[in-house]
Amino acid sequence: MDQRDLLFLVMILIGVSTLTVIIVQWVRSRRRGRGDDDGRSGNWWEGPWDDDRKH
Repeated sequence: MDQRDLLFLVMILIGVSTLTVIIVQWVRSRRRGRGDDDGRSGNWWEGPWDDDRKH
């Protein structure tokens, strides 16, 4: 295994993980868009410190 093979494997790993993140975000946004709000904040990165700015 030379340096070119290692670079190829790393690029495949980066591509697969990026595609996985994009698909997960797309599925989560479609699920959130159906209107079944469970009372949590709108985004997963929002914490309780962001609730004060909305009022």
